Amino acid sequence: MSAVSTLIAPWRGLSPAVWILVLARAVNKIGAFTLPFLGVVLTVAFGASLSQTGVILAVFGAATIPSRLLGGQLADRLGRRRTIVLGLTGCAIAQLWIAFSHALWSAVLATILLGFAFEIYEPPSQAMIADVTNPEDRPAAYGLYSAALAAAGVLAGLLAAAISHWDLRWLFAADAITCLACAVLVALTLPTETREPKEPTSTVPVWRDRRLMLLLAGGTVFATIYMQLVIGVPLTLLEQGLPKSGTGIILAVSAVTLIAAQRLLRVQQLDDFRAIATGYVLVAIGLVVVALAHNLAIFLLAAVLWSLGELFLLTRYLTQASGLAPERARGRYLAVFGLSWGIATTIAPLTVTQLLKTAGPAGLWLTTAAVAAVLAVLQPWFRRRLAPA
Repeated sequence: MSAVSTLIAPWRGLSPAVWILVLARAVNKIGAFTLPFLGVVLTVAFGASLSQTGVILAVFGAATIPSRLLGGQLADRLGRRRTIVLGLTGCAIAQLWIAFSHALWSAVLATILLGFAFEIYEPPSQAMIADVTNPEDRPAAYGLYSAALAAAGVLAGLLAAAISHWDLRWLFAADAITCLACAVLVALTLPTETREPKEPTSTVPVWRDRRLMLLLAGGTVFATIYMQLVIGVPLTLLEQGLPKSGTGIILAVSAVTLIAAQRLLRVQQLDDFRAIATGYVLVAIGLVVVALAHNLAIFLLAAVLWSLGELFLLTRYLTQASGLAPERARGRYLAVFGLSWGIATTIAPLTVTQLLKTAGPAGLWLTTAAVAAVLAVLQPWFRRRLAPA
């Protein structure tokens, strides 16, 4: 019992709404193992050429950017709970459409719909966490959110491996079921917003907030580093002649690290900027270790280091973004900040492949480590620029 108490201690006292959101998102993440198989399904099941598949997936990626912005708008106008339910239901419809399509044109339309619904969930869920927690509790709340997603991601990979030997379209049907289950859970358990807006949301100048734009720039650099790890580590293992299964082991170690290290988020002497600087230093050290690694054990050590860094960065960036926002525009602020991930998802494949081609794995990770170190050094400058006017 004492071990359980120690495990949940960092999250003791969080609002029940936070736990519901985290549970719903984790269940949804467990079911969200379809995306890596989308290109395979378009090619194998629907006869798309490789070039056609590339274009379709690019359109899907582009659709997720307005999807996040729409989620932010609806979160502030329609309410958090309704927007979450709408986004999850939209994803379920699109997934079922893909699963039951019999022609390429139908699957393409369903894929585009999936892109437009894919990110609607994120801004209202992140905004609701900020709504129901005190500022000092937000790092722990966002840490719980990130840890749950990491753990669910590992389970998603295992489920994908188990189901993928069947018709791959069943993956999309399974994902649709988890989306609908989460929508029902959220609709029945989350509170309905009852507060009246203090000011019309249209009057809040989100895009003219220079502090938000600066935070978006910093967050985009971090998100690009994160996505480079996601894309580049499997390729690096391949270059080093290590087994493909190593990627799954690294992901599992990363998830365990994120969960086990949650107590670090409560370190009182670290404000947001010191925590972010610490995170970038840890990520930079982990990347240097990756650059020097030649066996799986060293990669696992690197995973522990960069995961500790990501723990600080993921939670504190979200804390800063939610803290900048006026209460009634919090959904849109978090949506705009969340564009960093769409931008990073576009940039990272290009930087990883080009640096691997021109500089090799060591060049890729040492360059990325240098960028992380520069961001750590720049945090005092960010502190001055992001201070309230």
